[in-house]
Amino acid sequence: MLPIVSVVVVNYRGAEDTITCLRSLADDLAYPADRVQVICVDNASGDGSVERIKANAPGVKVVESKANIGFAGGCNLGVQHADGSVVAFLNNDARPHADWVGAAVDVLMAEPTVAAVASKVLDWDGKRIDFVEGGLTWFGMGYKTHQGELDDGRFDTARDVLFGTGSALFVRAAAFKRLGGFDERFFMFYEDVDLGWRLNLRGWRVRYEPKSVAYHKHHRSMSTLDNSRETYLLERNALAALYKNVSDEALGKVLPAALALSIRRATARGNIDPTQLEITNRPATGPDLTGPIEIPRVSAAAMLAIDRFVEMMPSLKESRAVEQAARVRTDADLLPLMHDALEPACPEQAYLEAHQNLVATMGLDELYTLRRNVLIVTSDAITERMAGPAIRAWNMADVLGGEHDVRLITMNAHSSPPTAPFDVRHEAPSDMGVHVDWADVVILQGHVLEQVPQLKTSSKIVVCDIYDPMHLEQLEQGRDLTDARRAHVVEVVTEVLSNQLLRGDFFLCASERQRHFWLGHLGAIGRLSPTLYDSDPSVRSLLAVAPFGLSAKPPQRTGPGAREEIASISQDDKLVIWAGGIYNWFDPLTLLHAIDRVRGAHPDVKLLFLGMKHPNPDVGEMDMATRTRALAARLALGDNVIFNETWVPFEERQNWLLDADCGVTTHYEHVETTFAFRTRVLDYLWSGLPIVTTTGDSFADLIEREKLGVVVPAEDPRVLAEALEKVLYDKEFAQSCRERIEVVRERFTWETALAPLVEFCRDPRPAADRLPGAGPMVGTKPLNAVAAVRRDVALMKEYLNAGGPRELARRAGGRLRRVLGQGR
Repeated sequence: MLPIVSVVVVNYRGAEDTITCLRSLADDLAYPADRVQVICVDNASGDGSVERIKANAPGVKVVESKANIGFAGGCNLGVQHADGSVVAFLNNDARPHADWVGAAVDVLMAEPTVAAVASKVLDWDGKRIDFVEGGLTWFGMGYKTHQGELDDGRFDTARDVLFGTGSALFVRAAAFKRLGGFDERFFMFYEDVDLGWRLNLRGWRVRYEPKSVAYHKHHRSMSTLDNSRETYLLERNALAALYKNVSDEALGKVLPAALALSIRRATARGNIDPTQLEITNRPATGPDLTGPIEIPRVSAAAMLAIDRFVEMMPSLKESRAVEQAARVRTDADLLPLMHDALEPACPEQAYLEAHQNLVATMGLDELYTLRRNVLIVTSDAITERMAGPAIRAWNMADVLGGEHDVRLITMNAHSSPPTAPFDVRHEAPSDMGVHVDWADVVILQGHVLEQVPQLKTSSKIVVCDIYDPMHLEQLEQGRDLTDARRAHVVEVVTEVLSNQLLRGDFFLCASERQRHFWLGHLGAIGRLSPTLYDSDPSVRSLLAVAPFGLSAKPPQRTGPGAREEIASISQDDKLVIWAGGIYNWFDPLTLLHAIDRVRGAHPDVKLLFLGMKHPNPDVGEMDMATRTRALAARLALGDNVIFNETWVPFEERQNWLLDADCGVTTHYEHVETTFAFRTRVLDYLWSGLPIVTTTGDSFADLIEREKLGVVVPAEDPRVLAEALEKVLYDKEFAQSCRERIEVVRERFTWETALAPLVEFCRDPRPAADRLPGAGPMVGTKPLNAVAAVRRDVALMKEYLNAGGPRELARRAGGRLRRVLGQGR
């Protein structure tokens, strides 16, 4: 069903134009008449307007204001009487095209992240442009681009804009009310700029829709007034909008410069000699002049506007606090929508010189760059020896640091961060508040959301890196625990991940397999709502694949490797490397049996477990590591199997990898394997090593498809031994693997892997369902008891027709469980 649209028209002593507008709304719209509510607010005209409007537009709801509260106040008063889930504003000296409402509603229904639709506004004859797009200067003045130009087809493409004109504008009622509507202190002018600015800062989009057309007799309401009153409102309201909406970082530079520039506009427009009171300009003879200095009204308007702005500042300060707390986008984020923030917007030479001086001396051009503050937080230890989560966080910081100001923070007490081209440090969770406040975007992984709980309720844009399905790991890792303890750990970790999936604005996973898995989790917790789906049916703008990566630079030897560091490995040995730790979800036991088989024919085969002691002291040795050592001893593998009891530093691992002849990873067949992304395999790709791996995970699919090595079934030492022999001793096969690896590894460079994150950080926005006021456009008023009963009766009939009493009972039971909170 189409939503109800409540159209608000404000009248002040313009009954003739208003009646024409109201009749057009009643007679000319193609949108169903029963879905349009027309409200006319009379701003205490006192000239008989109310009586005339009631007599000539009987179907209109007329609301009488007790005083002239301006366009902004009149619109807000009208919205108080609106029933629609969409509110529309149309100037009383405008008329709509037949598709004015329908085209705008189509946009709002199709794009849940759009809060407002800006109509295409033409002159009364429909030939020239009144509004198709607006710009915004750094000093807070909005302006219309292309005004007065011919409507020749150049403006028929829909696009996002910073604001729409209040003369023809549609807004979701819930979003409009949440923002408090138009700022009534503006009275008129720039209240629409301010609204669009605030919507964009909160993550909403304002969409220009050229099929939603209105025709406007421009500025009829100001036709009897001189331009000084308009100048006064424009100057005052620009300062008010600027003070409310510009960031804390920019305010100290921008506001003083804007005030100074306002005065220069006043002197330039009035052609006032600014040097006339200089001491050096005293008369050479005779008395100094003491008479008044003449100031044109247009110049006085700017000075009085500043005076009234100062008077408004206490109340504006309260509004500013609200807007700054609610904003999720930076000043720089809006730069493309501002068009030319450094536009002088005034032609006088003296003014242009002042504008140039202020921009240069206050560094205003530096404020409006596209760099953002990106905070990356990990609980993993950042040291010379790093495990997967820390390596991933480190490379995120490195890739994003080219475009943004990045802070990489580890909350692990065992950290000693090395020197980096970005800001990297250790902080305790209790000290994270200042960093969260600094950030425009927060990227987190692991348990960080639980350690920094303020992020759960913060308006910050949060990216959750869920490349590691921790709860699946715990199913294996917790086998050594009691049943109760194991169940509790899995439950807690699952809740940790669910909290991330409920909170995040953007998610990164490691593979398409994982993406399907996480989509299921999102659906199960109710996150895949119609709002999210309608904003992007692919859901890729919410959940993207960003696998673990590898360096774009091929590995270069920088020091000794395994053959020099470990005496039992000679230069002629065939070295199989296990690049990483031994965890419970791996199967090194089958690998040991395979090595035992291979050494009979090839005593020169050696297997090196690269790291036994995890670099994070909080991660203890698992039972599988103990069992592996024990089996190696029982099989008397001796020098054929080597355990490196430490952990090779991250910056030295290539020296060990380059000494190897093949890389291996073996695991059991279970659910953890299905969705795992073995990061050690990337090191094999990086080093050009043919790979032997167990079937079941996404890398196994890649290796088999691209012929990068051999994929074997789980727990089959005979087949595994044959595979090892093939990659180690069949030189032609091994060389063909290496050649194909060279091509494939380019797909996994960090720059390529993290491209979705880079793209998101260029235009970060909250997820569609996290926009306050988002949701389906149903009636804004809650159902009363009678309406609720009617709805339930209609549903009962639908269920009975669909499946009889059994279907009705099933549906009713499900609803009851949801009401009682048992359906989670």
